[in-house]
Amino acid sequence: MDPHKLQLFVALAETLHFNKAAERCFVSPSKLSRTIKSLEAELQVRLFERDNRSVMLTEQGRLFLKYARENLQQLETIKHRLQQQTTELSGAISLYCSVTASYSFLYDILTDFRRQHPRIELRLHTGDPAEAIERVIAGREDIAIAAKPEKPAAGVKIKSFATSPLQFISPTDSNQFDRKQHESPESYWQRLPLILSERGIARERLDRWFSRERISPNIYAQVAGNEAIVSMVSLGFGVGLVPEIVVENSPLKERVRLLPEQIELAPYEVGICVLEKRLKSPLVEAFWERI
Repeated sequence: MDPHKLQLFVALAETLHFNKAAERCFVSPSKLSRTIKSLEAELQVRLFERDNRSVMLTEQGRLFLKYARENLQQLETIKHRLQQQTTELSGAISLYCSVTASYSFLYDILTDFRRQHPRIELRLHTGDPAEAIERVIAGREDIAIAAKPEKPAAGVKIKSFATSPLQFISPTDSNQFDRKQHESPESYWQRLPLILSERGIARERLDRWFSRERISPNIYAQVAGNEAIVSMVSLGFGVGLVPEIVVENSPLKERVRLLPEQIELAPYEVGICVLEKRLKSPLVEAFWERI
């Protein structure tokens, strides 16, 4: 199947917006629409449900998306393997990480990598670290910087390179969240307004601790991304749990402090995450080997 058609289909499936997908692929919306119609006619199924206001993948579209991503990845892999026999590596790989990881680790990683492989283009996407491994598994990213889960998913490889303690933080200019002199630990942790990640390693470990101690936490807010937790804590909304490295690299670090009362939780382990089968790509393998 024509790889260009697959690229246009994947762009539309990821953006669910004709103009955005067309801009990404440097084609006109009308050409994109004609290509999708041609693809649906070739497959004899509807890949999208669309009207004047929305675009949605059909069940057949979701199935075809998995095939399209795998097909394009396989094509890139064989192209790079062929190039490897004659010249230096070139092409593009996508990398996903949190904003904090981009501040903390990427400079050292990419400085060395770019020196070794100047013709490899890196496409960086940032967002909630809880999504990192999911995006790699779905084929949306080649590589991610992610927190190492206790049980990695089948087919996923993670190479750890850093650890960071999980710590509670509170506003610098207030002690209202400190434990009172005659307050029991149970009542203290139950009254604290907590600002937590919606999901992820830190949330899972804290939920287990509360369950084990039979404490019903007072969750004030649930947010996506550790940086948002630091922001809300600095404004005085409550107490948050984040990896220490997030605070160290935050522009708001002077506005938050460690909570005097802490819970002992396993540290946050950071690593590079890839699908094992993607290591067949010389570009992905080259990045993996540089860590």
